[in-house]
Amino acid sequence: MSETVTSEAVVAAVQRVGAELVAQEGYLTSLDQQMGDGDLGITLSKIGLALQEFAAATPVEDDIGKWLGKAGMAANKAGSSSFGTLLATALMRGGRAVTGKVTLTGADLAAMFAAADAGVQERGKAQPGDKTVIDALHPAAQAFAAAIDAGQSLREAGEAALAAAEVGRDSVTPLRSRIGRASWVGERTEGKVDPGCEAFVVMLRTVLA
Repeated sequence: MSETVTSEAVVAAVQRVGAELVAQEGYLTSLDQQMGDGDLGITLSKIGLALQEFAAATPVEDDIGKWLGKAGMAANKAGSSSFGTLLATALMRGGRAVTGKVTLTGADLAAMFAAADAGVQERGKAQPGDKTVIDALHPAAQAFAAAIDAGQSLREAGEAALAAAEVGRDSVTPLRSRIGRASWVGERTEGKVDPGCEAFVVMLRTVLA
């Protein structure tokens, strides 16, 4: 496949995600108030502002992977919550998978996705079915890789990933949360959308916009 993603496109995507996280602060907070301590929207809004500032001020300098790693550090500094740490981990692990790259192929993006998935599972000590962000991230990473392997376009692979993330989110909505603050709420989490899953869906949809 000859399709590639430029560093300019990566920067623009990070800026879009940052702006969307700020815009969705109220919505994500409302979801989190039903499940946890209600700070997810606030945390992600802070991270969104930091990502926009970072993207505007930091040149890529011929290494998308290193730039994404720095973006992860900026995110971690801005929002030092459990989910903020996971998002930072995803950026840093994904960036490490493409260190030294000046453009990204479908295979590169699939490697980033897989590395982010593995890093978040490792850091968050969660697995698919625990009703966390993993339930959206993991199927999305798998669907993207499968689409690339099947020779589909980047757009098609991205749409397959988004669809898989949405299915993953919806599949665990009836379940009880098993990890983190939400697990303390117990049966009251049953039937509620996991805010981490929804935050990932929001970010992925924004990347594809």
